[in-house]
Amino acid sequence: MSIISLQDIHKYYGDYHALRGINCEIGEGEFFSLLGPSGCGKTTLLRVIGGFEDVSSGAVILGGQNMAGVPANKRPTNMVFQSYAIFPHLSVAQNVGYGLRKARLSKAEQDAKVTEALEMVGLSGYGARAAHALSGGQRQRVALARALILKPKVLLLDEPLSALDKKMREQMQTELRRLQRQVGITFILVTHDQEEALIMSDRIAVMFEGEIAQVAAPQELYRRPVNRRVGEFIGVMNFLDARHIEGADGKVRFDIHGLGKAVIEPANLPQGARAYAPVVGLRPEALSLIYEGDAPPGKRMAEGDVADLSYYGDMTYYEVLLDGMTDPVTISMKNLASRPVLERGARTRVTWDEGSLVVFGA
Repeated sequence: MSIISLQDIHKYYGDYHALRGINCEIGEGEFFSLLGPSGCGKTTLLRVIGGFEDVSSGAVILGGQNMAGVPANKRPTNMVFQSYAIFPHLSVAQNVGYGLRKARLSKAEQDAKVTEALEMVGLSGYGARAAHALSGGQRQRVALARALILKPKVLLLDEPLSALDKKMREQMQTELRRLQRQVGITFILVTHDQEEALIMSDRIAVMFEGEIAQVAAPQELYRRPVNRRVGEFIGVMNFLDARHIEGADGKVRFDIHGLGKAVIEPANLPQGARAYAPVVGLRPEALSLIYEGDAPPGKRMAEGDVADLSYYGDMTYYEVLLDGMTDPVTISMKNLASRPVLERGARTRVTWDEGSLVVFGA
């Protein structure tokens, strides 16, 4: 069931068209991410959902109710801001319980709710601590607890992990996902970090220039981007020119520059791909190096030279210049004890699978 329905949302700031006809359904209990580059409108859309911005036209339906004219403090949502916005002069417990000030609860009931919220975010026993003495990760948890204590139907997260270092950020990604499953409410996350969105989300909306380009589950978004722009933005993708070849048997064939001929499943063809020379996309892990002594594979094969490489410990990313090409392709290989790391200039063979090809119309 959808808890949020965004219906033809437009937002103008003077002459600037920030949101351009947004239509989207967000499910109850879903971890949903708004992903895109800076200035694409994702934070504006989050603020529209939360009531911090009015729409110029269109409707935000939340829990079956049109939110037109409903202010932020009257909506069944709460927001965790990028800056956390916790009060440094208050204790952790006072920060977490701040939203309960107007609730008709006894002190004992308020204290119980604060204790429950702190336990939820892994800060049991921190209630008396001064907020200014907390680490960045702990401040982020306090902000989460303060937002969740009011039991909103939807929690809005505006890049809440951007101020954390890499290790703490990765830890909090896991914590946030665990917390969302535990409380069972809808989380909507704004992020420009593709890896973060892929790790945490049930579904992702990719935005460019005030529009949603694609909404899909992480695996579908990564494997089958709807266009080249989405494919370029999500992870790394190689793009190769191709030429359509009509076959007498009716199968769809392409001659791919650097790789050779391939048969493409009709389901993987975009509308209009036959009309002109398409572009074929291939992820780095869909290409593999064949090491000396390995048996020739039954898959397609090409040859080339290692132009450059980046060693990451568990993985090595190779830039391989295939014969007949002017630009190298990126290939990722798992580093195994029995598998040497090739040097620059090494001659190598490359294998690839037709099922991993993504064809774009242009």
